[in-house]
Formats: sequence, C-alpha cells, structure tokens
Amino acid sequence: MNSPTVSAAQQGSRNQSSENQQPAANGNSAHNGQTTPPKQWQRSEIAALFALPMNDLLFRAQSVHREHFNPNEVQVSTLLSIKTGACPEDCKYCPQSARYDTGLEKEQLMEVQKVLEQAERALQTGATRFCMGAAWRDPKERDMPKLKAMIEGVREMGLETCMTLGMLSNEQAAALAEAGLDYYNHNLDTSPEFYGEIITTRTYQDRLNTLQSVRNAGMKVCSGGIVGMGEEQKDRIGLLQQLANMPLPPESVPINQLVKVSGTPLDSLEDLDPFEFIRCIAIARILMPKSHVRLSAGRETMSDEMQALCFFAGANSIFYGEKLLTTANPVADADQRLFARLGIRPEAAKPKKELFYDAAANDSQSAR
Repeated sequence: MNSPTVSAAQQGSRNQSSENQQPAANGNSAHNGQTTPPKQWQRSEIAALFALPMNDLLFRAQSVHREHFNPNEVQVSTLLSIKTGACPEDCKYCPQSARYDTGLEKEQLMEVQKVLEQAERALQTGATRFCMGAAWRDPKERDMPKLKAMIEGVREMGLETCMTLGMLSNEQAAALAEAGLDYYNHNLDTSPEFYGEIITTRTYQDRLNTLQSVRNAGMKVCSGGIVGMGEEQKDRIGLLQQLANMPLPPESVPINQLVKVSGTPLDSLEDLDPFEFIRCIAIARILMPKSHVRLSAGRETMSDEMQALCFFAGANSIFYGEKLLTTANPVADADQRLFARLGIRPEAAKPKKELFYDAAANDSQSAR
C-alpha cells in the first residue's frame, strides 16, 4: 500500500490522460436493488445542468428526489474522530496533516469502550449511523482487532456503522466487512485534473482502488468530495462525473464545503458562491437519484436558509453533533430546531437485519 510520492505536475499529467478513471466493474452486485448499469454521464451533459436557471435546476432535482425518497426525511449520522492528527498525507485542506501547524492536539487510537460510549450518546440524540474516522494513510494490522471490536459493538446497539481509515487492501476490507461494517468512506475530493493541486502523497487511482476493495468485500460505499478549494466549475463537473459513472454509484455521497483552517495551505481562499454549492447538491441528486446526498462539512457557516435550499435541492443526509472530525458542526439541538421549522424529520433506523450489505445475497437474487 506504499505508493510513491508524486509531484502535483506528475499527478496532473497522469490524470489528464484519462478523463474518466474508474475501478473495474464488480460482477452483478446491486445498488439499492439496481442490477442494470447506471447512465454514463458526459461532461457536456453535466455542464448543461450547471447552466440551467436555478429555479429549473431545483425543480428538476426535487422531482427526481421525490421519485426515490420521502422529501421530508433526512438521514442522520454522527461522526467521531477515533484517532486524531499526525497524518503523513499532504492534503492541503486537512488540519490533521502532520505537515501543517494548525494547533491540533494529536491523539492515539481511542479505546473501544470510549468509542462505544460515544456511539450510545449518538443513538440517544437520534442518529441512525455512527461513523468513525482515523487520520491514517492506511490502517496497520495491529489496529485491526480494535477496529473490528468497535464495529461489532456499535452494530449491537442497532446503529449502522461507517469508517474512514485511509486506503485499504482487499484483505483489510474483507476483515472489516466480516466484522459487520456497513459503509466505508473514501472521498475522491475533486476532479482527476485538479487533484494534483491538492494532494501529492496518494494518487487518484489509489482512491479508486480502495473503493473497489470496499465493493469487492460487499460493503456500501460512501464517497464524495470537497468544493471551494480553488477549483473551477469544470472540476466540480469532473468530480460529479467520476462519482456518477462508477459501475455502482456510491450509496452515500457527501458534498463538503471547504472548511478553512488556519495553518493549512487553503486557509485564505475566497468563499465559494453559496448558489454554486447548492447547484452541486442539486446536480448530485440528478446524477445519482438513488444515493443519499449528504450535506456535510461546512454547515457551521451556512445560514438556515441555505441549508433549507440544499434540502430542497435533494440533500437528505447530515452529520449531527458538535464536530466533524476536528472542525465545528452545528450542535444537535440547532439541527432539531431547523428540522421542526422545515417540517423535516429524521429518517427512521433500518431493521437490524438490513444493516449489513450482503453482496453475495444480492448476487444470488439478481441471478434468479
């Protein structure tokens, strides 16, 4: 898993050679019951969506949303940093990178019992999914027993489980799946062309390979990106195309607005136009109609009105809680008040038997 460090120029050159890099298709695995390949979107088609008048775009996105989801329900997750800081990667947006002085206090991998206590708190505040994030390039074998115990303990509570631990090998993905992990998060971050301007310590293909390992193991994929990192609209188009054109689109698609942390290389960028962010949400909904689109990092600086427009545009998942790994997030009470004002309710928890995505079972059914 130790891929060589590459320069931004090398990465950009590599990515320019392939407009739409993808992991290999994964047999007959189903995406929310879908066995036929999804539409392959062209960048010109996505650009045409960005060019629509806002009212037309929102109408189309809301119409698609209502075909597949209850428009007044939002899935609620809680995210806990189980290992903080000292990450060797050079992601320019990330305060957890050891390369930047952000004042972040480093913490070792949490003990299992402390993680389970936080999961219990999340359950009591209405979360249905508990996500655990570790600032690693990839997990080490010595950490796997603890990680598996966390997964098993959280699932025993009836919560869906999700982890983000960096890159995974096929063997590590299989071990996490065997423990009962429902979702694995690994974001693409941006377009292939812009990627080298943000990260040089792992390649775009490294990320796609990890997502394929997750699929091979039978887990659901959580993958999205960050907007507002100085990219152009063509890069937001490229990111959304990569996600939508996967052999199986991610079941969960977090759309993050850059959180500018002092000490990171991106801390002085101009803010992205809020309407451009809302367009990204709407277009993600249109391109990936059966996926949960998560209104993720950056909500702390969004007005209630902006968040309401994002929900109307098709966002139907959020993180509850005071922190998103290491950056601020609206407190649960504020989210509950906003939900009440909008007539939105949390999406109900799924029956426990449905939590784990059994790819083998889906393959068997689709072959009949």
